[in-house]
Amino acid sequence: MTSTTAILVNECETPIVHCDLKPSNVLLDHDLTGYVADFGLARILSRLVDNVSANQSSSIGIRGTVGYAAPEYGMGSDVSTYGDVYSFGILLLEMFTGKRPTDHIFVDSLNLHKCVKVAIGERVSEIANSTLVQEDNPRQSTNDAHEEWLSSILGIGIACSVESSKDRKNIGDVVSALKKIRATLIR
Repeated sequence: MTSTTAILVNECETPIVHCDLKPSNVLLDHDLTGYVADFGLARILSRLVDNVSANQSSSIGIRGTVGYAAPEYGMGSDVSTYGDVYSFGILLLEMFTGKRPTDHIFVDSLNLHKCVKVAIGERVSEIANSTLVQEDNPRQSTNDAHEEWLSSILGIGIACSVESSKDRKNIGDVVSALKKIRATLIR
């Protein structure tokens, strides 16, 4: 899925912003490779100077699904590639914690991003999806490596889902970081 997202955002001459990245819009093939689907809210952007994009659409209203839509969209900001980066970050956090961004535990100012950010590092096994955490493994070094890559992935999710769009990771950097993590797992 990261490759598809990166191609849409970085490698197309004219970037395409999906505007509604969420679990139900990601399809898996038999190898569990993710593909982005349902481009009903997608927007085509024209590139301007310094990789800043201008919205070539006159669509009005909130773009995306509650919990996955970038915060700036709720304030009327134009569609940008960083909105999809935010949604991708939330997807990563959801996949690796097993918690939806709209989960009932997130009340007041607590959200999935903040919950993971507070717990990352020392408490990563507590917030991780229980199917991803290997407990009572006699090979402690395997558990340490497992927690290290899990922390790295959650860190990417946090970096993608920061509130301010200008502070989010670039999707090209995200893809590179995820490929690096994958390469260490395959060894």
